[in-house]
Amino acid sequence: MPHKIFAGKTDIGLKRENNEDTFSLNPELDFCLTADGMGGAAAGEVASNIFAEAAFEIFSNNTRRSEKEILYRVHKAYSHANQKILEHVAHHPDHRGMGCTAELLAFFDEGFILGHIGDSRTYRLSNGQLEQLTQDHTLVQQQLQEGLISADQIKHHPMRNLILRAVGIKEELTIDLLKGKTCPEDLFLLCSDGLTDMISDDQIQDILCADIHVHRKTEELIETAKAAGGHDNITVVLVAII
Repeated sequence: MPHKIFAGKTDIGLKRENNEDTFSLNPELDFCLTADGMGGAAAGEVASNIFAEAAFEIFSNNTRRSEKEILYRVHKAYSHANQKILEHVAHHPDHRGMGCTAELLAFFDEGFILGHIGDSRTYRLSNGQLEQLTQDHTLVQQQLQEGLISADQIKHHPMRNLILRAVGIKEELTIDLLKGKTCPEDLFLLCSDGLTDMISDDQIQDILCADIHVHRKTEELIETAKAAGGHDNITVVLVAII
C-alpha cells in the first residue's frame, strides 16, 4: 500500500463565535474525515463530533483492507453517525435541528472510497490539475443542474446556503459513495464550505501546487480564506500519496 502523509487544520474564522467543524486524521486506520456542524444554537459542533466518533468506532475494529470491506465501513460510518445524532436529539430536545455535512475518505490497497453528504467537498490534485470529486447537495446546485440559474449566480443567490442532505436530520440517509485508484503524487483535499465560499478553485490549485510541505499547505489555505473574509469556520484535511 502506498505511503501517505496526512495533515489537517481547523480555524474558527473571523465572524463566528464558535467552531462547529471538526476533522480527524487516522493514518494507522488509513482514513480521514471532515464534518461541518449545522444548527448553531442547536449544537452543530456536537453533531460533527458525533460523526467523527462514530467513524472511529466503525473503523477501529477493522483488520481487512479489501475494497468491499472499506466500502461497507464507509457506508456504515454514516448510518451509525446518523442514528447516534438522532438518538442524541431524542434525549436533548433543545438540540433539535442539529446535523452535519461530512466527507470521509478511506483507502484500500491501491484505491480509495469516498463518502460525501452536504456542501463540504473533496478534491484531488493529480498531475498539477485540480478536480472536484464531489457535488454539493444544495438547492443552488440542483437549480444549476436544472438550468434554472447560471454558475455566476450561485455565489450571490439568497438561498445559496440551503442544504438538501445532511447527517442526523432524518432516519432515511442518502449519501454519495465514490471510488477510484490512487496514483503517486496525488493530493486529496477534504474541506468545509468555509474554504470554498471564500476562495476559488484556481487559488486552491495554486496553493496545492506550491513547493511547500503538506502541513504548510493546510495553513496557507486557511490563511487565504481568512484574508478573503473568513465568514465561516474553515477546515481542511490533506492526504498526499507518496
